[in-house]
Amino acid sequence: MSLTRRDFGRKSAITGAGVALAGSVGVLATAPNALAAADIDSTGTESAHGGHHGVGYGPLIADPNGVLALPAGFTYRVITYSGRTKLESGEYTPSHHDGTAAFEGPRGATLLVNNHELKGPRSAWQYPVPLTEGLVYDPAASGGCTVVEVRRDHVAEWVGIAGTSTNCAGGSTPWGTWLTCEETEDRAGQNGMTKDHGYVFEVDPADRRAGRDPKPVKALGRYAHEAVVIDPGRGHAYLTEDAAGPNGLLYRWTPPEGFQHGRGRFRTLADDAGVLQAFKCFDSGGRFVDDLSRATKTGTVYGVDWVDVPDRDAQTVAVRKQFTDGQVTRARKLEGMWWGDGGAYVVSSYARAESPVQHDGQVWFYDPRRRTLTLKVLLGVNPDPAEDGNFDGPDNITVSPYGGLVIAEDGEGVQHLFGATEGGRTYPIARNELNIGTEEEPEYSEFTGVTFSPDGKTLFANIQTPGIMLAITGPWKRQKRA
Repeated sequence: MSLTRRDFGRKSAITGAGVALAGSVGVLATAPNALAAADIDSTGTESAHGGHHGVGYGPLIADPNGVLALPAGFTYRVITYSGRTKLESGEYTPSHHDGTAAFEGPRGATLLVNNHELKGPRSAWQYPVPLTEGLVYDPAASGGCTVVEVRRDHVAEWVGIAGTSTNCAGGSTPWGTWLTCEETEDRAGQNGMTKDHGYVFEVDPADRRAGRDPKPVKALGRYAHEAVVIDPGRGHAYLTEDAAGPNGLLYRWTPPEGFQHGRGRFRTLADDAGVLQAFKCFDSGGRFVDDLSRATKTGTVYGVDWVDVPDRDAQTVAVRKQFTDGQVTRARKLEGMWWGDGGAYVVSSYARAESPVQHDGQVWFYDPRRRTLTLKVLLGVNPDPAEDGNFDGPDNITVSPYGGLVIAEDGEGVQHLFGATEGGRTYPIARNELNIGTEEEPEYSEFTGVTFSPDGKTLFANIQTPGIMLAITGPWKRQKRA
């Protein structure tokens, strides 16, 4: 049943301030640029990042090896490094690490599935994903996934899927697999491709045979996919689209009646199985919201309805262009997602001139039970990206076992991993110190693939360029809400 604008407006009028109050519970920031503000401890005194007594873990300490600055007591380990480490086959680790998830492996190992965001023909890249026999979708494409097995004294890596394009983010499933997302709309014949791209594929880290003869999950649509999460109770899939001209959409896929999720079940779906819909938001007054950038205060709550996608495979018109103004809500750079706290966290990395209001990052929370979208984090435009301390451009995201969120930064200038507590406090976790530019004009790649090990003791993250997977360990602690 649709939650109409009238229904949401009437509910808001009856409860009055209660709607805004309910939406503000657990808000992760209090104002634009709040995430760049100094941490204040619970007594109201400056904590210099707490000295381990307030939120966070203290100031970041420069790395003599020029890779990763961390707080005191924390260390990192290089797991894979493109062009240096090798796969089981003897070929080099592919480049441009992106979305990643961790799973329990055999005999205490951790299995990670690692996307490689490589677009276009294989000749464009020094280290594309190797074309492993039986695991190739399109032999012309350069992207794909590798599976990494991590033990205390050993690392192994092999190809999970090859011949896909621009594997950006994705998402883990409740049944222990990875959905890798192609952030492209290339058709066969474009950019050297021999097959259509812009799909989602399933990769099983525990079963190498399951990925043979890769099949796209066409039921989830063909567009510039970014990330996906699965509602473990209702079975819905929620998906983000990173696109512009016009801005992208948030989608929901409802499985067909009687469908049971599980390993390999996506391969059994018909191309048009279930219902794919795009979101449409309205405020408490029943007014249509055309773009998520309209929200300028954390705690903003929108009601959400869902509108059927006419042609999910975009045979003639891109999916987001099949809707006219007023039919759906849009947002620039819809990026990372993570399921937690009974709903989906959704990132919009930034908004510029193409959007009604400019910002340097939003994190929303979609509550499927209430059918509401609440703004949890809002970053105002960063006035000086080159200065350490300001955060901008949130991208990949994960829910921390120690409370709140951990966010990978894909902004301008200095790049961080940073945390946001449930009560609105933020703190740095790591800073990328690998300069891929020059001394006169330094450049630092984005962080990607942030995810905790199943036991919560290790935070994995990637430096996308040149492609490095890192394992971070240290004195993790529960973060205070206040």
